[in-house]
Amino acid sequence: MRKFRTYSEVDHHTGSELLEQVLDQRARLRERLAGVRWVVAVASGKGGVGKSAVTANLAVELAHRSHRVGVVDADLNGPSMARMLAVRGRTLEDRPEGVVPPRNEAGIRVMSMELLQEKSDGPLRWREPDTDTYLWQSSMETTALREFLSDVVWGELDLLLVDVPPGTDKIRRLLELLPSLDAALVVSTPSEMSRAVALRSLRLLQDAQVPTLALVGNMTELRCLTCGEGRSLFKADGVRRLSAEAEVPVWAWIPFDPELSEETDGGRPGGGENSGARNAFRSLADELLRDLHRPGRIREEERAGREDP
Repeated sequence: MRKFRTYSEVDHHTGSELLEQVLDQRARLRERLAGVRWVVAVASGKGGVGKSAVTANLAVELAHRSHRVGVVDADLNGPSMARMLAVRGRTLEDRPEGVVPPRNEAGIRVMSMELLQEKSDGPLRWREPDTDTYLWQSSMETTALREFLSDVVWGELDLLLVDVPPGTDKIRRLLELLPSLDAALVVSTPSEMSRAVALRSLRLLQDAQVPTLALVGNMTELRCLTCGEGRSLFKADGVRRLSAEAEVPVWAWIPFDPELSEETDGGRPGGGENSGARNAFRSLADELLRDLHRPGRIREEERAGREDP
């Protein structure tokens, strides 16, 4: 069987300069992210668990605490961050040093494929050859995500949140691109199927030795306001089982809140000051910041000095 070499096994100058291009892109990405203190991925197993809504509301909560925040919408085929963070229709500023992303009212810098498409309601189309369509698309998507990270002028940020599309392959792609990942939040709902698929994502992140892993239970409770004292209509057993199986803590229990959902979809995350969902996002931000500042974590200058694998 023929053995294919990886880039790391090639140690000489190549005529096509492919290796040199890859190494140059890695160096540029590392240099661009040098001003970012922490990179945090928000991931899931299945789609439809509210991962993007969690990303948007967490970003706003962190920004309201005077943290400098950026958001990368890594879901190229189903982008939503531009709409949720109210920068849809904004113009990207092209400067010699790179592309400057728009900011929303809270000062959050956002990069999303939706900002690059002429028709935001149309599917993403690549200019591709007639053959090997799947392989070509995968390569183009990886290139686009790399450019979101390395060609965008993020500036000095405290936190860069990456909204990762569902699926372990998407998480693996991000891990391969980033020089390092400081934390990952995995969003799951109480359903058994969500639990089973989210466990695969957690196992992958554990194998990658991401320093901090935590669960976010979303839509874990629906309160019945007409049932006496407002008893819960269902329990978050799936999230509890997932936490026990993976030995990963749950940092937030977010109840189903139609008002918060409507506000987030309308580009107004961060509302509902006295709601259970808003309090859950406050707790999530508390846990994340407490962990990132805990003694014993690798220092930022050590992280920046790591060599690529």
